[in-house]
Amino acid sequence: MNAVIIVAGGKGLRMGADIPKQFLPIDGKPILMHTIERFHTYDPTMQIVVVLPAAQIDYWRTLCRQHAFTTPYDIAGGGETRFHSVGNGLQLVTPDRRLIGVHDGVRPHVSADVIARCYQTAAHSGAAIPVVDVFETLRHVHPDGSSTTVPRSDYRLVQTPQVFDAQLLRRAYGQPFSPHFTDDASVVEALGHTITLVEGNRENIKITTPNDLMR
Repeated sequence: MNAVIIVAGGKGLRMGADIPKQFLPIDGKPILMHTIERFHTYDPTMQIVVVLPAAQIDYWRTLCRQHAFTTPYDIAGGGETRFHSVGNGLQLVTPDRRLIGVHDGVRPHVSADVIARCYQTAAHSGAAIPVVDVFETLRHVHPDGSSTTVPRSDYRLVQTPQVFDAQLLRRAYGQPFSPHFTDDASVVEALGHTITLVEGNRENIKITTPNDLMR
């Protein structure tokens, strides 16, 4: 059996909204509910752990009552950084889970195929993350302010869920925090473990601005 930690710590500042972006509605219900349902639909036996800032938990529970949201999940309080939030979520994952994914709460459009690829690949490699090709031109900005084009074929855009062997992920999050940890793959990579890339889906965007809600 597997698990997923869904991290939802956004404040919605770039949204210009009065409520955190994970609670903004899509098709009549909060984004976070759609995200949770994606994983439950993919695998009803999957343990789902939602990580929210402590100050938002009561509001989230009110939303669940209002929307009669009954999909099962556990809830953990967020930490100072994403690293600490995932660590808090890990404490609630039961020891019988073989693989643990980490997913952004505001990525409600991840496809079932991508979820399946990540978990199936991680079962063999120990660490799998979804990526998509870069279509825009990239330029590297140098310290002196000049810039040069870099070959975009050498780069990929990283998505979630990022899925890992459970014991490997627990060891990784036993490391001291580093500001170089930009995602869960970077935490696992710090142990020297190779990360396997799988194909993501381009619709699996991280909702950050009002324009993202109109896609």
